[in-house]
Amino acid sequence: MKKIAVLTSGGDSPGMNAAVRAAVRRAVYLGVHMYGVYHGYNGLIAGDIREMTLGSVGDIIHRGGTILYTARSEEFRTEAGQQKAAEQLRQNGIEGLIVIGGDGSFRGAQKLTKIGIPTIGVPGTIDNDIPCTDFTIGFDTALNTIVEAIDKIRDTATSHERTYIIEVMGRDAGDLALWAGLAAGAESIIIPEEEQDMDDIIERLHAGHRRGKKHSIIIVAEGVGSATSYAETIKERTGWETRVTVLGHIQRGGSPTAFDRMLASRMGAAAVDLLLEGKKDRMVGIQNNQIVDIDFDEALAQKHKLDTSIYQLARTLSI
Repeated sequence: MKKIAVLTSGGDSPGMNAAVRAAVRRAVYLGVHMYGVYHGYNGLIAGDIREMTLGSVGDIIHRGGTILYTARSEEFRTEAGQQKAAEQLRQNGIEGLIVIGGDGSFRGAQKLTKIGIPTIGVPGTIDNDIPCTDFTIGFDTALNTIVEAIDKIRDTATSHERTYIIEVMGRDAGDLALWAGLAAGAESIIIPEEEQDMDDIIERLHAGHRRGKKHSIIIVAEGVGSATSYAETIKERTGWETRVTVLGHIQRGGSPTAFDRMLASRMGAAAVDLLLEGKKDRMVGIQNNQIVDIDFDEALAQKHKLDTSIYQLARTLSI
């Protein structure tokens, strides 16, 4: 291959720029022309494709978001849209595509492979919900943002002797809530993967109160519903004042952590290598700190599995 393109798609995540940088510089180092597709699959259909140089990705490894921008594309969901996208790549002489994003972005990449465009996926999402990889780009940064926010909220919770219910992102996965809850010492963690017993949550609050605890932190993953409804139930059953904080999109922004920069750099470079090795329809992942590649069909056929031992540990430590 002499020409490769890279795009970012779906929700942005810290570290996407580091992955783009790694892909571009790895390609240039190997004598391959690299092109950036702007505005995701929408931009691909529209032909918003520009050649990238070493200077194009200078001074971006520390920046959150994505310099290529991202957008959801309804047109790309159609066969006609996919054919348009493939034709744009062919017209530019581009022989392979790297897609940085989540599972929806990977399904789009699969469609392109089936109509003749070799693709490699790089998992970029704060939700950490992609099977076959231990971590996704952006998860660690979002996790640290959440923990920092909880630490600050705890100061106010302590001062006012209140129970705070904090809602975090994660879509249908509880990884962000679980890891943040354990790291920040939350009293209860409510996630989609574990059945929640409100009686148990209330009893934990009462147990803490009996031993003199004046405040509590409860983490709710967005996949189980609104934190407000949990707050109302707790107030009704305890009579205590509750406050709700929905962290929202602050979790997606910010400078990526060193871990995410390392992960993104390793994955972005590996994606280029895979295309040059003649591989396609595969996803880059990390397992036991080793970079691996997995067939899209295998990865997307599985369900993301949360480490339940972490949940049990969090319950044990929050007594």
